[in-house]
Amino acid sequence: MAIGISPTVDFAFKLMLGSPEHSAVTIHFLNSVLVDQPKITHVEIRNPFLGKDGEDDKLSVLDILATDEHGRLLNIEMQTSLPSELPQRLVYYASCLYVGQLTEGRNYSVLRPAISICVLTQALFPRIPGLHLNVRLQEKAGSILTNDLQVHFLELSKLQVTAQNVYHASPAERWAYFLRNAVQLTQSEVSQLIPDEEIAEAAGVLEMISQTPAQRLLYEARLKFQRDEESKLREARQEGRQEGRQEGRILVLQDLLGMRQSTTTELAEYDEAQLHDMAEQLQNQLRSRSQ
Repeated sequence: MAIGISPTVDFAFKLMLGSPEHSAVTIHFLNSVLVDQPKITHVEIRNPFLGKDGEDDKLSVLDILATDEHGRLLNIEMQTSLPSELPQRLVYYASCLYVGQLTEGRNYSVLRPAISICVLTQALFPRIPGLHLNVRLQEKAGSILTNDLQVHFLELSKLQVTAQNVYHASPAERWAYFLRNAVQLTQSEVSQLIPDEEIAEAAGVLEMISQTPAQRLLYEARLKFQRDEESKLREARQEGRQEGRQEGRILVLQDLLGMRQSTTTELAEYDEAQLHDMAEQLQNQLRSRSQ
């Protein structure tokens, strides 16, 4: 039977990668993403998953904060939607982790890198083909100012690997394949398709969620919450597109009527119904002129 638990639901994601008893899974994931950087052999989860029962638990912050033996601060999170301010939030959070190290009386030499890793089910950068995006502070020509602030994206929608070649894919690609497909695979299939013991252990964590009634209830609650939030974002984008069409129509009609065109700020003060009425009034004026 398929595992039936998606690791893209942040509840499952944090239980899988944010549990001290499964630190080997976290270490393997981090090393798979942070290639060509100091290898991690030890990690401390600074906000471990506590698994509290409670109605409010499903609304708690479910990202993962860890530190490694090199002193780097690591934030890992899952996003199934694309909030408009996501890039700014990720940079802000990484900056807070960085600045928070410098307590009174300490100098800049104590600062260690702050790294955010965001797994996305959608593409934030659709024009860039890479699965893994590595964002640094650097000069336009490519010279890196510092590695101390990093934001990494793993955009699952760009995955090109299939069941036929995932076994020999890169570690990051194997993780991406697992994150996208685990819900429909059995534990046995995961082990057959992917050679990493740590990913098999991650599949075991998902299986444990599916077989533990309390955790299954919290998973389902969080899944519903994420779907509701995604629905709200889609509706907001649809309303925004509709308002954008109305604003464009108004500007064209005002131009045809020889009127002063409204500014973006002025139009922003009206809701969708008011924009519709304004466009209809302008359309009627234009019809009257043509009669």
